[in-house]
Amino acid sequence: MKRKLNILAGDTALWVIFILLSVISLIAVYSTIGYTANDSNTTPMAWFFKHLAFVAISFAIIILLSRVNYRIFAKLSVLGYVLAIILLVTVLLLKDERWLRIPGMMSFQPSEFAKVVLMVFLARNIAVNRDKLDDNNLFWMLLGSIVLICGLIVVENLSTAVLIFVASYLLLFFGKVHRQMWLRGLLAFVVLAAIGMTVIYLFGDKIDLFRTSTWDHRLEAWLHPNPDELNQENMARMAVARGGFTGNGIGTTIHGRLMTQAHNDFIFAIIIEEVGTLAAIFIFLLYALFYFRCIRIANGCKGLFGSLSVAGIGTVIFLQAIIHMSVAVGVLPVTGQTLPFISYGGSSYVFLAAGVAIIQSVAIDNKKQRLQAQLQSNEENPSEEVSSSPSNEMLNQENNTI
Repeated sequence: MKRKLNILAGDTALWVIFILLSVISLIAVYSTIGYTANDSNTTPMAWFFKHLAFVAISFAIIILLSRVNYRIFAKLSVLGYVLAIILLVTVLLLKDERWLRIPGMMSFQPSEFAKVVLMVFLARNIAVNRDKLDDNNLFWMLLGSIVLICGLIVVENLSTAVLIFVASYLLLFFGKVHRQMWLRGLLAFVVLAAIGMTVIYLFGDKIDLFRTSTWDHRLEAWLHPNPDELNQENMARMAVARGGFTGNGIGTTIHGRLMTQAHNDFIFAIIIEEVGTLAAIFIFLLYALFYFRCIRIANGCKGLFGSLSVAGIGTVIFLQAIIHMSVAVGVLPVTGQTLPFISYGGSSYVFLAAGVAIIQSVAIDNKKQRLQAQLQSNEENPSEEVSSSPSNEMLNQENNTI
């Protein structure tokens, strides 16, 4: 009898969450894209269908890549890491801020590619060196690979560099890499971050290095907001205040019509304006459940590489969501981080979808491993027949790898 093709294979809960976020995204983007559509002399419907295409591509990426044995990504991560460095350097040399543009084809942010690749690369190196986790040299090697990527990104995108660094450093903790060195590094990071924020706040405009003046302005606007200034931050706060608990109805946004980044950096604030705090809580719970499922999948994976890859990618997505939501309600200064799988699609949507595909690949493999264990423990079938089947032999061999 032929086996039925399960298109949405893997962790069912993750699929449900991703579909719900995508549906919310389609509604929210259509409701908030008016300013951008008008500015580009097109229509909201045209931008909506463009976003719909990104969502559809993301679905296809997850479906296709999740069928790939996740262990293959360990081998590709080294090449991906090198490619990420080349792309980030190219962006800096072209002085085109965060985007790499291919004329007549597409444009994307290499930092979004590096965000996922670095998690897989670190997971691979920790797994390969699992017998040397207490080695100082391993810690510095891993930290160096993180700093190199973040150093290339921080020039034009401080928030993404910080996000990647925090997620990567947490991954070192999950991987149980030299705990004493890890704690010392954490203390050093906190101290340097405090000093850096102080310097930027006091001398950001005077230094004028990289984007320090922008960072200084954002920090100043957050610490000392001017209620009379009609900027993105204030309009986001007004949108949240107007939304209240139940919102004013989908499509009724006022502030979303005036904000240049309503469909990206502040889409969560517009969702609250239209659907209320109740919907905001629901969205937060979706991300929390997403992360919880990632941890469950990571704990259920027998291979260290698969476990850490899932933990790393899940941490990046969850932290990015928390940062975006915090900015939208005024808890953090403006960062420019999109809301994963809800903000207007592009490189962030597609590359994070590739990350979800890796997570689902691990989930599919976990199910195969559990099925094998059930077959081997089934007293109705001889153990010799189970262990001699080609599929079980392949799984046993793969369990001995990273």
